[in-house]
Amino acid sequence: MKNTFFYTGALCLLFAFGVSCNAGKETDSPFDYQVEQFADIKILRYQVPGFESLTLDQKKLVYYLSEAGMSGRDIIYDQNYRHNLRIRRALETIYQTYEGDKTSDAWKAFETYLKRVWFANGIHHHYANDKFIAGFSKDYFDELLKATQTELSGEAYEVIFNQADSKKVNLDPSKGLLRGSAVNFYAPDITAEDVDAFYAAKIDQTDDTPVEYGLNSKLVKHADGSLEEKVWKVGGMYSASIEKIVYWLEKAVTVAENDQQAAALKLLVRYYQTGDLDTWDEYNIAWAGSTDGDIDYINGFIEVYNDPKAYRGYYETIVQIKDFEMSAKMAVLSENAQWFEDNAPLMAAHKKKNVVGVSYKTVNVAAEAGGTSPSTPIGVNLPNNNWIRQQHGSKSVSLGNIIHAYNSAGGSGRLQEFAFDKAEVEAERKYGQLADKLHTSLHEVIGHASGQINPGVGQPKETMKNYASTLEEARADLVGLYYLPSEKLVEMELSPDAEGLGKAAYDGYIRNGLITQLIRLNLGDDVEEAHMRNRQLVAAWAYEKGQKDNVIEKVIRDQKTYFVIRDYTKLRVLFGELLREIQRIKSEGDFDAARDLVENYGVKVDQDIHREVLERDSQFTSAPYSGFVNPLLVPVKDAEGNIIDIQVEQPAGFAEQMLDYAKRYTTLPVVN
Repeated sequence: MKNTFFYTGALCLLFAFGVSCNAGKETDSPFDYQVEQFADIKILRYQVPGFESLTLDQKKLVYYLSEAGMSGRDIIYDQNYRHNLRIRRALETIYQTYEGDKTSDAWKAFETYLKRVWFANGIHHHYANDKFIAGFSKDYFDELLKATQTELSGEAYEVIFNQADSKKVNLDPSKGLLRGSAVNFYAPDITAEDVDAFYAAKIDQTDDTPVEYGLNSKLVKHADGSLEEKVWKVGGMYSASIEKIVYWLEKAVTVAENDQQAAALKLLVRYYQTGDLDTWDEYNIAWAGSTDGDIDYINGFIEVYNDPKAYRGYYETIVQIKDFEMSAKMAVLSENAQWFEDNAPLMAAHKKKNVVGVSYKTVNVAAEAGGTSPSTPIGVNLPNNNWIRQQHGSKSVSLGNIIHAYNSAGGSGRLQEFAFDKAEVEAERKYGQLADKLHTSLHEVIGHASGQINPGVGQPKETMKNYASTLEEARADLVGLYYLPSEKLVEMELSPDAEGLGKAAYDGYIRNGLITQLIRLNLGDDVEEAHMRNRQLVAAWAYEKGQKDNVIEKVIRDQKTYFVIRDYTKLRVLFGELLREIQRIKSEGDFDAARDLVENYGVKVDQDIHREVLERDSQFTSAPYSGFVNPLLVPVKDAEGNIIDIQVEQPAGFAEQMLDYAKRYTTLPVVN
């Protein structure tokens, strides 16, 4: 699973996003990382170090995998909301054909709305899940539709202005997990109880190697009340997109770096052709074992964060090139995975006796699409199926050039505002970026690979239900937090100072979990997103449990609130205790304890502190969220049409790239 989006450095804000701060590679010439800013979004560029050193076949492989990824771009829009494609295309038509006044406030509001839709892959915020509020009136929108002869009517028109489908992903059971969610994984008349009953009849609890049920389908209901999975495959739902994905994947097979890589790609093609989840498992086993090449990729319906029932994967792709220097340096974590497991503060029965095949690399991204673009993760650990991870291993990657771009475009103003004193600021500047890099690495390589489920206990999405993602991310975060102050990292030559680095990491995590991540919420909102819930849960639990010993003190100074760590050693003990408990919950399938932990610590926000944080943050003009345009991979051909090179170019701007994608990668009808 991925450590998504979105950790400290002189980048207090990036800590809120989970950004690990690997410096990556510098170039000799200046590079402008900034593209533009609108609403709460900052658009950046990234470079692709090492691309020019690839062989022609390797460049072709990157290009073909990139085209495969982009070919499925429409899918994520439709998955996010049933009217997204119709709305996006209407907005794009207006944007390209309107010849009226483009200097008015109303037009600027329309343009901002469209850019937000592009960034979020739909009309709901990519992180907060709330529906965007149109900053223009119905009358003005009607004028635009009429002037450009654009058709948009019915529910797809009304939903831009009304309160319907206001939350993409709702995790509050009292509102109905599915009926309160606009995400398009289930027909509107299906309830969470329907889903539970449907899969209870399908899942064999005695199967030690289960498939990821429901991962690649939409669940619909027939007139007689029966349910059916509409599978995403060639000849099934999303066939027009998937056929093009398959076309490019088959071309990638022809330039694969080795037989293992080719075999994995062929299995991915067969999976897309058949929709068979056993084939998906075969592919993941082959993919996890394919570690020798310089080029790798993620492609498929993978992460389930957007499904309140945690079954269905959203479409996502990343194409990546190995960073040899950083990968070699960080390989020591994978090599010592068993030591970390053996020394974790878990119950003995919940520890793995043999941690298998945790592969870790730092990579440079060459292209992203679907749920990873424009808003991107900075670390990924896959596959997600627990038994495959236990028996065949997993791959963890850190997206080095993405992290470097974040760092290069960041600032330190928020750090100085929200850190308690100069010593905390200086510690952050000295150790923050390295602490974040190590925390992300430990989270992905050790955290997600650690622990085991008791025999006979179902998969977390069945036992933890809507709390599964939050608790898994908290568990992986806690593994990293527990080991960051460890002398073992110094012994491995990864950390220069166990105490200093550990303190900087703990300060940043508590500051973010209890204060700075609140800048991304509207006043009065609960915490909805799984990673934000995870960070608040860990920080709030540690604060409460440590009050007796004054482990973390709430300090009011000059009418500003700070949470100051007074005992780092005891805080590490508390992190270990919470890690042990969350692993117990997962291992035993204790849903009641999962619900109580998340609801009591991860959801509700202190409204007085939230109001204060928003006021303190209002002085900063930098947007709280960042995302990226992709470099353009441009094939150079000879007179016979053969590719003789691939060149990397930067797009002119965000709107230009989105319109280019709409022209080249529109594959699906507006209703699927």
